[in-house]
Amino acid sequence: QVHLVESGGGLVQAGGSLRLSCVASGRTISVYGMGWFRQAEGKERESVAVISRNGASTYYTDSVKGRFTISRENAKNTVYLQMNKLTAEDTAVYYCAAVLGFTPRSSDYSFWGQGTQVTVSS
Repeated sequence: QVHLVESGGGLVQAGGSLRLSCVASGRTISVYGMGWFRQAEGKERESVAVISRNGASTYYTDSVKGRFTISRENAKNTVYLQMNKLTAEDTAVYYCAAVLGFTPRSSDYSFWGQGTQVTVSS
């Protein structure tokens, strides 16, 4: 079992930045691909970014390419999402999740955090 806890969300003005963290406990995340997902009010959950277990491969949804960066520190059992140039469209609850493999498909993920709210004011 992997327990995931996100932090770093909050209220930020458009154009600003936030850094989300996801700390894992219970098991090392070094064997898992890790993903960040988000769900805006009234919308389906979408994949934002994914990183392979060794960090060599990453995936970003088109709307965040060039603005968001996913990274990980396996020694700290932590995954990050650096978000720059935020817009109102980035407002959502952000979740981190763990998967055996590398995929943006949310249904493949076994472990999920509770989420952290990101609100971008325009």
